[in-house]
This record gives sequence, structure tokens and C-alpha cells, in this order.
Amino acid sequence: MKKTYIFGHRKPDTDSVVSAIALSYLKNQLGDNTEARVIGNINKETAFALNFFHVKEPKYLNDVKLQLKDVNYHKGFYIEDTKSIYDGYQEMLHHELTGIPVCKPNGDFSGLVTLKDLSYNFVNENTEDLYTSYDNIIRVLKGEEIVRASEDIIGKLIVAAYRSTTFMSNVELSRNNILIVGDRHSVIEYAVNSSVKCIILSGDSYMKEEHIALAKKNHVNVIRTPYDTYRVSRLVALSNYIKTMVKLNNPIKFTELDYVSDILDINHKQKHTNYPVVDKNNRCLGLLKITDLTDKNPKKVILVDHNEKLQSVDGLEEAEILEIFDHHALGSITTSTPINYRNMVVGSTSTIIYTLFKETKTEIPKEIAGLMLSGILSDTLILKSPTATPKDEKAVEELSKIAEVDYMQYGLDLMQSGSSLEGLSKEDVLYNDYKIFTVNDKTFSVGQFFTMNFEEIKKDMNDYIEILNRVAEANNFSLVALYVTDIVKDGSYVLYNQKAQNLMDLAYNKEIHEGEFIEGCVSRKKHIVPIIMQIIES
Repeated sequence: MKKTYIFGHRKPDTDSVVSAIALSYLKNQLGDNTEARVIGNINKETAFALNFFHVKEPKYLNDVKLQLKDVNYHKGFYIEDTKSIYDGYQEMLHHELTGIPVCKPNGDFSGLVTLKDLSYNFVNENTEDLYTSYDNIIRVLKGEEIVRASEDIIGKLIVAAYRSTTFMSNVELSRNNILIVGDRHSVIEYAVNSSVKCIILSGDSYMKEEHIALAKKNHVNVIRTPYDTYRVSRLVALSNYIKTMVKLNNPIKFTELDYVSDILDINHKQKHTNYPVVDKNNRCLGLLKITDLTDKNPKKVILVDHNEKLQSVDGLEEAEILEIFDHHALGSITTSTPINYRNMVVGSTSTIIYTLFKETKTEIPKEIAGLMLSGILSDTLILKSPTATPKDEKAVEELSKIAEVDYMQYGLDLMQSGSSLEGLSKEDVLYNDYKIFTVNDKTFSVGQFFTMNFEEIKKDMNDYIEILNRVAEANNFSLVALYVTDIVKDGSYVLYNQKAQNLMDLAYNKEIHEGEFIEGCVSRKKHIVPIIMQIIES
């Protein structure tokens, strides 16, 4: 069963991380094969929750783009370089392919041989030289072993086409010769006395016992074949090691980790039909026929705590989205087929996952309960946010019992863990909990940072504004805002890029100043994003 990845948005907050972990645990308990991942660096608050409940941080997922490993290419299709050209040709015919990767006996990739190479070789190259094995000749010529004196057969082919007397008087044989001959006993005797490398007896020709004995004495290989001399002379070159056809040039090859989009770009320029596939150590894995790219198995994913494409992982359009679990407004993600979509009016995605545990009657372990509790407390500001619902409150009540914590004290510790500026750059503060939104082809972004000490940020306010200006300019965003939320004061201080001054004034129906405190503004989902969207839409 192929693994399904579950993850939240690219600027992960606590709820997005822990809801992915909890949902993955639930899915696996129900028989699925899933793994929680993150697509961004976790913040201090999330790290606190994971450490408190002794849960490992999920691995990072760079993207879900189609890779060659997601394609049904011809895995295991290659040939050892000591096999014959004939073997390679038969393999290509059997699999209806026009190329075959060639590897050394240890599996290392050597080169690629194509039908085009075969055609060129037998039309233009010298086919008199033989570099092969005894067994290859036996296999290609459907031969019979008479005398096996050596395994490698290397030499120049000669056909005994003249009269015996003419041949023996005009052709000088040596150890470097491979003789194709019929039942010409005088020529055979001449050949074994000359200690040729190999004698190929065509037409099932008889060889005298004394000549066989002499062949053994002189280390002459002898093979008998039912094929006539003409057919032997045509086929025997196909017994050559297929490595003799490997050219010195280094063909384009791919690994399973290569992206399909990159492969298509390369093929657009090269226009080849076949590409070898190797691993990171250059070991043969198989052959990619370019049309194989249509036979693909996209990565399977489940999204939690977001449904905006810009907030999600790179390559999402190339993946198969199975389900979405979210508590935000409908976003820009679309699918080609129907999916399970669970959207609830609650303060946290973790509340939705908690509901799934109840619906499936699955027992909740202490650490999973603690993580879901953390997600709810974080997103609802310890149930003080206007987004908090009775469902969130009920979930907090039960989960805190399972996790064996006082939710109020734990919630304060959790929030405090994420509010420290120690060790954070100004960019870290902006991107700590940062989301991008699109409306009417216009894009804006909002970062939110929780702290009870705005003064630490205020003293560097100009530097923060400069960063917001740069981000807005670089991305052509209509607005880049940072809301510094103080849950004790029940409000947020707002900073924004200077070109968005008019938008901010319209949003709050008054002149807004940098660093101004907006009372009652604590929820991005309820107090910030809707009013900005309304102005942009109007």
C-alpha cells in the first residue's frame, strides 16, 4: 500500500502540525498507511508541545512533484555486458522496446544499446571479429558442446569456402582464428593442428574422434550447430558480448528522484525515445521509454488546516489529494475528482480530528490527546478567541483529562513558549505564523506573532517595516502585514508595508498608524483576513 502524506500549511503553526500527527495516527489505526510531515520549520510553541508530550517532530516534505519513482517505467529491464548482442535484441523484441541499458556484472551502468545501434553496426561495422564466450555461441547458434577449452572466444572469423586443397594452401590459420567449416575433415585436421581458437561445425557435421582428441590436446574449442554455413556466418556475430556495442559517450540517464517535469524539459531538447534509469551509485534500475511518463502514480496527500494552494506544498497540482480537513474559509485548491472534504465551524483543525476519533470510536493515547489539546489551545488563544466554539470547549475538557494536564496552566505555558523573541531574526518573527491569501487575482499576506512585550518589537519597528516593504515589492503583494497579538490585552499591534496605507485605512475605516494597537483584534480568521478581503473585493 502506497504511503499517504498528511501535512499542514507551509508556515506551520501548532494546530497544523499536531492535527497532521493526530490524523496520521488515527488513519493508521484504521488500517491506512500514512505519515505526518511538515512543509516548513516548526516554531517554538510547536516544539514546546512536541517535547512536552514526547513526540518526535515530523520529517520535512520538500514537495510532492511527480518523480520518476512515481512512474511505471520498465523496472529491472537491463542486460549484463557479457550477454550476447542476440540476447539483448531478443529482450528488446520481447518487451517491445527499442533500447536496453547495459550494465557490468556488479550492476554498474555501462551504456545504452538501441535497435538503431544494431542496424548501424551490422551495416557499417566490421563483423569479422568475435569477442564473446563459449556459452554465447552455443546459445545463439543452438549449438552442441564438443570440446570446451576456454570460456572466452576471441579472434577473427574465417569461413572455409574454398576447396580443401585450395584453402589449406592459401589460408594460413593461427591461434587468432575462429573457423566455420562443414564436414571437410582435411580442413578440420589442418585447423586443430594449427591450434585455432575455435572450430564451428556447421550442418551438424561429423568430426572424427582422432581430431577431437587432437583438439583437446591443442586446446581448440569445438562447437557443432545444426545451422548451415551461410546462416552461421550471418548469426555468429550476434554472439558477441553486447558490451562491444557500448560507445564511449555518456548517454543521458535519470534517477528515480528526478522530477518528471525536468525529464520532459530535457526530452524536449534531446527527443530520444529511451533513457536509462540508475540509482545514486550508478547502478542499473531499468529503462524509461518516454511514453511511460503517462503511466504514473501521483503521490497521495491529505491536507489539514489549509485549503489555499499558495499555503500548500510545492507540486500540489501533480499530487492526488485524497481528503482535506480544515476550519478556514474555502480557498483556491481544486481537484479533478470528488474527495472527502471536512470543514467545520470550529476554532481549530485539531477539534475536527478529535471529532473523527469520537466518530470512529478510536481510543486516544495520552500523547495524541496532548497534541490535539495544544492545537486547540493555540488556535483559540486558550478558548478566549471569538473563533472558539462549544465543540472546542468540549474537546478541551476531555483531552485535558486524557493528557493529565490543567488546560489553563498548560495553555499559558504553551503561549509563553512561543512569545519569546530570543534567538529570532526579524524575518523569523514575520514568518513565525504567516499565511498568503488570494482574492480577485490580488494577493496579500498576514503574519501573526504572539507576545506580551510589544516594546521589544517597537524599538526596531522601522526595520520591520522595511522588511514588509521588501516582501511586498518582491512578490507584488497588495499588502504584507504583521499583527503582534497580546492575548492579555486582548488585541494586536499592526505593522504593514507603506504602500498599503490606503488599504489599511479603508479596512478599519480610519487612519491607521504603524504599530497602532487594535483592541479586540486577536483572530486572524475573524478579525483580520475578512475585513481585508472585503476591501480588496470592493
